Amino acid sequence: MSTPAHTSLSPHVLDNPAWAALSGAHTAFAEYPAGGGSRAARYSPDVSPFAALADPGDPRSWADLRALVGDGEVASLAGVLTPHDGWETVGRIQGVQLVDTSLRAEPAPEAVRLGAADVPEVLELIRLTEPGPFLPRTVELGTYLGIRRQGRLVAMAGERLRPPGWTEISAVCTHPDHRGQGLATKLVRAVAAGIRERGEVPFLHTAASKTRAIRLYESIGFTLRRRPFFLAVRAPGNTAAKFS
Repeated sequence: MSTPAHTSLSPHVLDNPAWAALSGAHTAFAEYPAGGGSRAARYSPDVSPFAALADPGDPRSWADLRALVGDGEVASLAGVLTPHDGWETVGRIQGVQLVDTSLRAEPAPEAVRLGAADVPEVLELIRLTEPGPFLPRTVELGTYLGIRRQGRLVAMAGERLRPPGWTEISAVCTHPDHRGQGLATKLVRAVAAGIRERGEVPFLHTAASKTRAIRLYESIGFTLRRRPFFLAVRAPGNTAAKFS
């Protein structure tokens, strides 16, 4: 199964995938502000660093996010161009979002399912290769597959965001000593096979600066859909005031 790249100017679930996932398939991992605010949410801090807004153009969403993270605290957001008045941008990364249009998905017999017992080794590979944020419980978000050589984890990829009808492939990485063997491609195809079995479409994000990775993804069947920003924003207010 494949889908053409989205070209309509109308809202699309992939324009705000973290919110769509937190309010859907990943609701068990969602945290909301005390007092019933429902226009902002974030993942549990040991699962993912991302927060999300129901509508980045709605001041009420930003008010709920402030109530959730606390005055003066930082939230990580995807797809927001400009923070609301009073919020400070403390980090900004240009990203790309690619969708599956012609990927050949197939199982990888040598790949193994990674779970909680593998987390220390996974975190070490993530530290070494820096594919993006990965926390102790990120592995719970979906299927993560790895390839081992002589018992050592040398490559991995898995599922992160799950907006309706789609699943993000994430944490694609290979140990420097084992690059050039096609392991990342093999794992991406295998993870995509599981996504396709559910009737969903694979997509992924990476930093725009990772041109080599982007060329690889495009060569195996992904198409650029949009160029979102990933922001770290600080809420208005003074954290120190809470302890005075």
